[in-house]
Amino acid sequence: MRGGVNLVGTVRDEERRKGLASASTGNHGQSIAYAGRLFSCRVIIYAPAENVNESKMQAIRDLGAEVRLHGRDFDEARQECERVAAEEGLRYVHSANEPKLIAGVGTIGLEIFEDLSDVDVIIVPAGGGSCASGNCIVTNELNPNVKVIAVQSEGAPAMWHAWRNRSLDPYPTMNTEHEGLATRVPFELTNKILWKLLSDFVLVSDSEINEALRLLAREAKQVTEGAGAASLAAAIKLRDELRGRKVVGIVSGGNLPLERFAKLIV
Repeated sequence: MRGGVNLVGTVRDEERRKGLASASTGNHGQSIAYAGRLFSCRVIIYAPAENVNESKMQAIRDLGAEVRLHGRDFDEARQECERVAAEEGLRYVHSANEPKLIAGVGTIGLEIFEDLSDVDVIIVPAGGGSCASGNCIVTNELNPNVKVIAVQSEGAPAMWHAWRNRSLDPYPTMNTEHEGLATRVPFELTNKILWKLLSDFVLVSDSEINEALRLLAREAKQVTEGAGAASLAAAIKLRDELRGRKVVGIVSGGNLPLERFAKLIV
């Protein structure tokens, strides 16, 4: 909720009166919906009509926002949201190209350094890139010697591809079951920050993410979604490189449908 609260709390009063619209596969939508309830403003969240995480959609509704389903994936939902927001005079909230959103999520980095000032490596899941870019900014300011590593599913590598090639071209495929990491179009603001400040970017398979989900449930008694477990999957993949170093993995998102969780832990 950090990004949503910081953004909605600082928009102009007129924008809050008219209402806000954003697109999300779930977690960003909950953040904006929570902030909308906190600051008493109307919020509309667009999400893809196919392969949607219904538990996330219900959580958004429970927070008082309206959910509209449209399109095959996040990017089609986002394009429709942009069109409707312009048509209805709503304040469109991009899920990544928002400085206030990035700043809010970056407070995770502030807390990491408060609790573990001698951290060596921070591993961050990347969907739209706001969490990764926010933590890069904080790390570069407080201790640029600390490595920040982003991680994404190899089934949806748009952000990784953009980082490697310094390009904002859409990636043609997006085949991951973990919707929090499922982006097809890289975003300009977050990518430009990552191009400048990110230390490394790794890809993990959906099966590696699922194994990290099981490990967190079994050993840490923590139920997370795929986007949340991706940082642990990356740490396991990089274990030889990380051995002996102080590593923080950001676990962001616990909205895993019970039926999916049940299949994973059998």
